Order: sequence, then C-alpha cells, then structure tokens
Amino acid sequence: MIKKLAIALLLLTQITPAHAAPIYQFPVTGCEVNFARAHHDYAASDILAKAGCKFVAPIDGVIDEVSRVDTWSGKVNLGITRGGRSVSLIGSDGVRYYGSHLRSIPSNIVPGLAVKAGQTLGSIGSSGSARGTAPHLHFGISWPTAADIWWVRRGEVLPWKYLNAWKEGKDLSPAKEVNARKLKVGEIPPEPKK
Repeated sequence: MIKKLAIALLLLTQITPAHAAPIYQFPVTGCEVNFARAHHDYAASDILAKAGCKFVAPIDGVIDEVSRVDTWSGKVNLGITRGGRSVSLIGSDGVRYYGSHLRSIPSNIVPGLAVKAGQTLGSIGSSGSARGTAPHLHFGISWPTAADIWWVRRGEVLPWKYLNAWKEGKDLSPAKEVNARKLKVGEIPPEPKK
C-alpha cells in the first residue's frame, strides 16, 4: 500500500499543470511592427507595419462598429471620419478596442459578430487622415460609447504597456485603467476643440 501511494505521489509531482492560452494577443500579426509610447495629441498608439498586414482581434469579443467607406476630407477634417476604414470590438473584458486607417475589412466582419482573439478584422493601410502617410494601425483603448462619441473611441488609455506585454505573450488587462479613466473624465467627456 505504501509503495502504491509513493508511486502515485511521484507521478503527481511529475505532472505539469495545464496552462490556459493567453487571453490577449498583439493586434498585428505576421509582420514586423514598430510603435511608440505615445500618440501626438491623445492616448493611442500608431503601430507601423507594411500595407496589407493583418489587424486581428486582441481578445475575444463582439464587433461594435465597422466603417468600410473612407469619407474623410482634409478640407473639413471631421473627427468622426478621421479614422477612415475602421473596426471596433467590445472585448470580453468590457473594454473597447479600436483599429483604424485600414486598407480593407473582410465582408464577414459586421456589428454583433462574435470573434475570437487572433481573428482577422482588417488589413493595415493609410485611409482617413492617414492618407499620404506610412501605413499603420491607429490603435485605441477606451470604454464603449455611442458611435457618434468618436473622441472616446479613438483612445482614452495609452496602449503602449499593454501592446508590449501582449507582444511578449503576457496577459495584461487594461480594464482597471480604463474604468479609472472613465470615472475621472465621465462616460462622455467634452468633445475636444478642433
């Protein structure tokens, strides 16, 4: 009996515990990327990559908004159209993830669609106010709002530390920081001046 117990204990100590797959994934896959700590005038990151690289869901979630038509005009420079072609996702963590300046968006990506982390949401481009610039993904992290509250959608929390963690395969959730920011500025902070 003692011998059987000793063997069972030995076998149990040899078993490696199962590890769950990471919850978060870096939002650009299959390409070399470069991104900075900060954005020029608000909390977001521009992820530089070759045109056509894949923008993927950084977490499981549901598609919130899709803008397939680039209606931005430099003559009027409306904030709501600056992103050009874009997709936003409400993650399973309750956070909104926004990617814009896309070249294209697959036809199956529509509001209400449940997606998995790593699923293709679009391809990197230079649409909207990024026309004439190097291809990149404008990546914003915020809380969900109505579609016309574009200034929140574009980014309220600096993504840099989250992007770095995800790139290294580490799970780091922005949910706590997003909630703290929302409490500080309100669900619908004032629209910025042009």
